[in-house]
Parts: sequence; C-alpha cells; structure tokens
Amino acid sequence: MLPIDAAAHSSRWRRRHPVDKAVLGLGLTVLAISLPPWPGAALVLVTALAALMGPAGVPARRLWRAYRVPLGFCVTGAVTLLVQVGGPEGFVSLADDGGLRAGELLLRTSAASLGVLLFAFTTPMSDLLPRLVKAGVPAPVVDVALVTYRMSFLLLDSVRRIRDAQAARLGHTSRAAEWRSLSGLGATAFVRAFDRATRLQAGLAGRGYDGTLRVLVPEARVSVRFTAASCALLAALAALTLVLEKALP
Repeated sequence: MLPIDAAAHSSRWRRRHPVDKAVLGLGLTVLAISLPPWPGAALVLVTALAALMGPAGVPARRLWRAYRVPLGFCVTGAVTLLVQVGGPEGFVSLADDGGLRAGELLLRTSAASLGVLLFAFTTPMSDLLPRLVKAGVPAPVVDVALVTYRMSFLLLDSVRRIRDAQAARLGHTSRAAEWRSLSGLGATAFVRAFDRATRLQAGLAGRGYDGTLRVLVPEARVSVRFTAASCALLAALAALTLVLEKALP
C-alpha cells in the first residue's frame, strides 16, 4: 500500500463522505488557481497546511514525502519563467519580470497541489471510486479503475520482492550487475503482471462476473454542517484576499 493511501485509511476524516472533503480540498484548489497569487494563493497554502496537519491529522513528515514530488514540478515550471530565449540580449537571457512571474506561478501551483493532497490524504480510493457510479460515471469505467488500482499495488509489491531477491544475490554490486538486474526486473515484472491479470480474469469468471464489480462501501452521509463550514471558509478566504489586495502594496 502506498504511504498516501495508508494515511488516507488512517485519517481522522476517514469516515466522512467524499463530498465533504471534496468541497474543502478541491475548493481550495480552485481558489488557488482563480485568486490573485498574492495574497490569495499564499492564504490558500497556509489554510491547506493548517487543515492537513490540524483537523486532518496528517504527520508533517508523511506530508512532506508526498508533497515534495509535485513541489518539484512546480519549481521546475517556475524556473523556466526566469529566462527568455532570443531577443537583443542574446540567445538566452533573463526575462523581464521573470522573478515576479516565477514567484506567482510557484505560489499558485504549490497551493493548488496542497488542496489536492488534502483530498487525497483523507479519502481512500476504495471509498471514492464505487461512489462515482451514482455520480453518473459509467460502471465499466469505474470497474476498470478499481481493477487498475488493485493491480498497481500488486505490481509494486512484485517489483519490491524482485529487487530484494536481486540484492540478496549481489545483483547491485557493480554497474554491469545493476543493468542486468534492471533488465531482469522489467522482464519478470512484465510476465508476472500478465500472469496476475489472467488469474484475476479466471477468478472473476468463476464467481459469475456479469460486467459489474460489486463492492461494499462504508456508509457515510454528507454532513451539512461540515460542507457549510467549508463553504464559509472558502468565501472568507476570497473576501480576505480582496481586502488585503487593496490594502497591501
């Protein structure tokens, strides 16, 4: 199980309906994209961090391990705005207002990523995917997503076991051994993936699979109080952004 999925299953908001958490998490993401970067995105970033490490109870170390990957993409995208290609100053030169634009982009994207992580750290996929059918998503699409989600964990577990076996057989002692181990890892994982898929198909057929996967979904109701509080928080952030935008230089 991935760390972010394990955190979602142990979250304090685990029993809440996905709609409750979507209103807050995805609402913060929308605000980060639509409000001015300063101070709007900065306020959203602080609010998302407070919600993650406060009421949601996500440990800071686990949050950082998940956040550093999208943050790396955010930084990479922002750095490109610092330079320009062509122009009178040479083939590559510093862009006018590049630092300002890079900072604004970094604020927007990092805050939006935290909004998505707020939803991901509190909502297991096993709770979300089955409910998509009621939201209008075709059942076959949801079934494929469920199977892919399950198979991804099996594939990652197979890769880990193969790498441990290779390390125990001194398969990583040199560069040449690393390349041989990597090629063997790819070939073995490919064969095992097809073998597991075949066994899964045979198991479903033996259980009378009729085109729909029926799974038990934990009972949960949309909390009017939680949703209203989330909407009020989002509205307060938008209003505070407009006030501070006029007050700050």
